[in-house]
Amino acid sequence: MKRHLQALAVLLLLGAVKLPLEEAATQRFRAAGLLSAPLSLGLRENLSQMGFAASLGGLRSLVATITYLQAYHAWENVNWGKVDSLFQLTTSLQPHYTNYWDEASWHMAYNAASYYLQDEKTEPFVRGRLFEEHVKRGIDILKEGLRYLPDDARLWHSLAEIYERRSHEPRLAAEAYLQVYRITKNNRYVRFAAYQFAETADPELWKKAYDFLRSSYEKKNQRTPSLLDTLKKLEERLNIPLMQRIPDQRKPMEVAPTELGPMR
Repeated sequence: MKRHLQALAVLLLLGAVKLPLEEAATQRFRAAGLLSAPLSLGLRENLSQMGFAASLGGLRSLVATITYLQAYHAWENVNWGKVDSLFQLTTSLQPHYTNYWDEASWHMAYNAASYYLQDEKTEPFVRGRLFEEHVKRGIDILKEGLRYLPDDARLWHSLAEIYERRSHEPRLAAEAYLQVYRITKNNRYVRFAAYQFAETADPELWKKAYDFLRSSYEKKNQRTPSLLDTLKKLEERLNIPLMQRIPDQRKPMEVAPTELGPMR
């Protein structure tokens, strides 16, 4: 009996010595990005016992892959509620992985929203509401992702496109495109922002759009028909003096030569 107690004491002593060493090593691995931090216990009810245990063991990426594949299967079965809930788990497990946020938003703002809008079994008013709710859900997903990845150009670009194409909020679309420019320094996103500002009903934003596009025109960065047409419209709206307006870029119509020869 005495030997058993001595053995137990030795094991406890070794454990007490080993625990801080393992904890220090774990912290170093997490700092180096080789091991994930423990998952919030609030997710336990959403995961199976095995998945939860695996996530606590630093296997978040593996569990996230499993929940992602389950979300894909739910998408194939047109189960939008399950798609959303599984992507919530996936993004919670891997919040710094852009693809999960972007795809989760795409499923809600495009796939699910379009599905409900075209569902002839549902009343038109309800269809419209469901469309709007799922577009908003897609926007909320991207905003949540940007809390973790504020300098991710892809997420800002996806947000801008949803504001432009799905919820039709040009001011917000323009602001998101300017965030893409802030990150990428690609001038075309300034032009995209200008086109959206020009779609608003705010004269102050028209002026901002005009300044952006006029600057691009002066630098000869871009003189596409869309830029020229938008500038012309803005000149009219803002009452730009005639002498300050850009010249008309339309080429005069060429007259086909006559076969009758010169008139006498």
